[in-house]
Amino acid sequence: MTDSSSFSKSYNPDVLCCLANLSSDEVFTPPDIANAMLDLLPQELFQSPDTKFLDPCCKSGVFLREIAKRLIKGLEPVFPDLQERLNHIFKNQLFGIAITTLTSLISRRSLYCSKDADSEYSVVHFDSPEGNIRFSAVSSRHKWYDGRCIFCGATKEIYERDSNLESYAYEMIHTNTPQEIFNMKFDVVIGNPPYQLKVGVKQKNYAVPIYHKFVEQAKKLNPRFLTMIIPAKWYTGGRGLDEFRSSMLGDKHVIALVDYPNPYDCFQGVDNPGGICYFLWSRDQEGECAFTSIIGDTKQTVNRILDENHVFIRDVVGLKVINKIKSLKINNGRMMDSVVSSQTPYGIITSYTPVEFGTPCWFKQKTGLKYVRTCDVRDISGDIDKYKLLIPEAPIAGQTDFTKPVGLYYEGNTIVAKPGECCTQTWLVANVFDSEEETLFFRSYLLTKIVRFLILQTVVSQHVSRDRFCFVPDLGKYEFVYTDEFLRKEWGISDDEWQYIDSKIHNYGGN
Repeated sequence: MTDSSSFSKSYNPDVLCCLANLSSDEVFTPPDIANAMLDLLPQELFQSPDTKFLDPCCKSGVFLREIAKRLIKGLEPVFPDLQERLNHIFKNQLFGIAITTLTSLISRRSLYCSKDADSEYSVVHFDSPEGNIRFSAVSSRHKWYDGRCIFCGATKEIYERDSNLESYAYEMIHTNTPQEIFNMKFDVVIGNPPYQLKVGVKQKNYAVPIYHKFVEQAKKLNPRFLTMIIPAKWYTGGRGLDEFRSSMLGDKHVIALVDYPNPYDCFQGVDNPGGICYFLWSRDQEGECAFTSIIGDTKQTVNRILDENHVFIRDVVGLKVINKIKSLKINNGRMMDSVVSSQTPYGIITSYTPVEFGTPCWFKQKTGLKYVRTCDVRDISGDIDKYKLLIPEAPIAGQTDFTKPVGLYYEGNTIVAKPGECCTQTWLVANVFDSEEETLFFRSYLLTKIVRFLILQTVVSQHVSRDRFCFVPDLGKYEFVYTDEFLRKEWGISDDEWQYIDSKIHNYGGN
């Protein structure tokens, strides 16, 4: 090897691009995304011979490879001789922990140009085959208690395997002291951790998230910078992520967050409902976060406090509109989440079998108005004798990509229920009134695109519960037919904001 061009030719980004398109819980990172993450870091890190980098979840070795390229260029003034430069970089600055035997070989091949770091074909000669990319089957073991791993939740029945089979007991998260793995300080920890682990026995495909465990372990290393690419499902918490969500949104050291609501904009061919994100955590900085939303070719960035609302808003324009409306303090700031009913408003489940006589009850749309036994009806809110607007609890069944236009509610899937009528849990009671006229006025308000857009900012699945109305003002009285033109004027919605809102909501219903 005589010059840097020969080193560059020894790398083949096309191979890693191909790996990045494989569909798996262990998603390989495309080189362009890896470089976008590296661009978040202070670039002087790549000009220092003392900067140490760790990928604690190596798969293809793409992060270490792309870091190596930057160091080779950045350290040329320090080490004019290429081989001396390579020796220093690979032996003193780049470290990795592979997640399986196979990925350890792939990562070494990507970084050292040889699966064995002590091979004659390695760009730098080490005294051991693993070099600085380790995989320890001994250290990567589950610790069982009552049939489950105390570290990751893996099921003993599934993952207690023969020693020559992968057990998916990732070393980084199967220890209480990750700092002892290498016994050194790292300036940058970067990676794309495994996302989930199937733990179901009776439910074969039941899986639990584990990516947040890698983030938490990495923070224990106390690096200067931490950047990882992970599913964006943590925005809403749930399934073991509530504490992680609270920690991340409240952590003022998260100084950058890049969000892909459509996962295909980040990982082509990999379906990850809820989207993908990557972040930059800085030990020595804190303040507002530079939040970037990327949808197709559209990229928007705003500086914000991540936990300013109890629901995390990932739409930049949506956040601006919500803050504008909140500042108006409409009806003393009262929102519709205090008005909409909880699920199963009258105690009648969806699978209830209609009877011949009793209380009129609205079932699924195809079933329509039937009867239920009066003794089974629970009028908890005391509103059964009023007019009610019923809205479906799952208005967007089948849609998971919310970057596409959404309908939510329209005249055809809402019902004006008369006094004395109730409904099954298929419906929510959006509001109640003394007259049919005011109920229809309220429906016109709900069906405006602006109101539906406000609801959409909280929607993460086909199900819409009362808490999803937390950004929709409750006007109190509804005295006429409402239009988007009226709300735009009343709420100060700009032309650009309206054009964006209009593009996000289907053109049926309302106005």
